[in-house]
Amino acid sequence: MLKDHDRPLGIKGRKQILKMKKYLAKHVKPPDQIITSTASRAFYTALFMADAWGIDENNLILNNAAYHADPQTLLDIIRGVNDPNILAIYGHNPGLTLLINSFHAKGIANLPTCGIMGFTFDIDNWRDLNSAHLMPNFYYTPQSIAESY
Repeated sequence: MLKDHDRPLGIKGRKQILKMKKYLAKHVKPPDQIITSTASRAFYTALFMADAWGIDENNLILNNAAYHADPQTLLDIIRGVNDPNILAIYGHNPGLTLLINSFHAKGIANLPTCGIMGFTFDIDNWRDLNSAHLMPNFYYTPQSIAESY
């Protein structure tokens, strides 16, 4: 039996990422950098999206600490980046949902598989990131986008 870390995307997850990558490639500005958990399913989701956005795989940073990270660890990872104007994080619940809810006044019940939430902010350096600087920008799930994708 595979360890959770090594578990691949299931059939449902593969179908969802194929749908999401088409939609996001057209509607969401690509990140300058992607940080992903080292878990197989997160890594392959990030790789599929990088391909859809035309991002070189060298801009994917594998970070073992993102695997089932709590919100503070995820925030520390984000605050540790240097250059990107747009950053994407691929990881796991409940950490991602809890992190989103620490930044989002209304909150969400759960960030589903292949769900994506974007925030805009006005800071000079990632290390200055906190909830006071963030405004939700978009939230897409496989269920929320048009079936034509």
